[in-house]
Amino acid sequence: MDSDKTSKLSFEAALLKLEAIVDTMEQGDVPLADLLAKYEEGTKLLKACEARLQEAEIKIEQLKKKKDGKVAFEPFASDRAE
Repeated sequence: MDSDKTSKLSFEAALLKLEAIVDTMEQGDVPLADLLAKYEEGTKLLKACEARLQEAEIKIEQLKKKKDGKVAFEPFASDRAE
C-alpha cells in the first residue's frame, strides 16, 4: 500500500487493515516474500494509527474550560493533509 494512501485512511480503516494483516501473518502459511510485504504495509499502517491517536490526544488537551465554565476548542495545525 502506498504511503500516501495509508496517510489518508481513517483511524478505523487503518486499524481494520492492520488487524487483517496480523491475522494473515499469524496463520503462518504466507510465503516469505508476501510476509515481508505485509510486514512493511503493517508498519506503515501502525505509524498512521499512532499519528491519528497523537492528533486526537493533542485535540483533547486543547479543550479548555473558560472562566465562565464553557468549553472552548482551540484548533491546532496538523502536518497531515485532510
